Amino acid sequence: MSIGKVLLVGAGPGDASLITVKGLLAIREAQVIVHDRLVNLELISQAPPNCQIINVGKTSNHHPVPQEHINQILVDHALAGKNVVRLKGGDPYVFGRGGEEAECLSQHNILFEIVPGISSSIGGLAYAGIPVTHRHFASSFHVVTGHMYQGNEPQNWNALAQLDGTLIVLMGMSRQEEICQRLIKGGKSPNTPAAAVMYASQQQQEMAKGTLSTLKDEIARKNIHAPALLVIGDVVNLSDALAFTPRPIDINHEPLLQAI
Repeated sequence: MSIGKVLLVGAGPGDASLITVKGLLAIREAQVIVHDRLVNLELISQAPPNCQIINVGKTSNHHPVPQEHINQILVDHALAGKNVVRLKGGDPYVFGRGGEEAECLSQHNILFEIVPGISSSIGGLAYAGIPVTHRHFASSFHVVTGHMYQGNEPQNWNALAQLDGTLIVLMGMSRQEEICQRLIKGGKSPNTPAAAVMYASQQQQEMAKGTLSTLKDEIARKNIHAPALLVIGDVVNLSDALAFTPRPIDINHEPLLQAI
């Protein structure tokens, strides 16, 4: 029996139509799809009728399928000769543990391919009218995780507070108030613009805007919760001027199917 192949596919920030052409083709040709919790179900519906769908989604403090088990699922199905798609929100290599999974596949001499996706840290913010860079406001951007690693703080918030540019925090909503306070303590102005974007790029997208010192109250007022990303920096002030209404695209649309 020949060994199968695993494609680590980025599903994009949320809107199903933002997946890449190559990613959509991979889903439509998959024999097994192993997907995360936040992947748009419209994408799962593109799988062939006989495709096996395996949900290995995690929440902040609940990992029903440990990462080691996910790795083994990929290996086992590939060794069984299956064409496997590992479907992840955003981009596989941006806080998606794609690197760990690719390492595991490499160690087992299993063919794999990376299909990049649009990270919510860039594309999701664009849908909220927030460019991560702008010639007049930010010449750099920094993407960090707010998630604790085995109970330990992974970030030096004092150092991050000293950086110019845009700071984007993924998986940080449960610690939003603490993160803002740490940045202020590290020297960031309490008046620095800040926002939280929930369900970025999706129809139910919502945003709370304020400053490092007021964002907590704005989040409570607008009932913003995870999944959401935090963005800190002067580019937040552009969100009203750069807001837009995206044209919805049905990925089931017949001309689109023929085009790819």
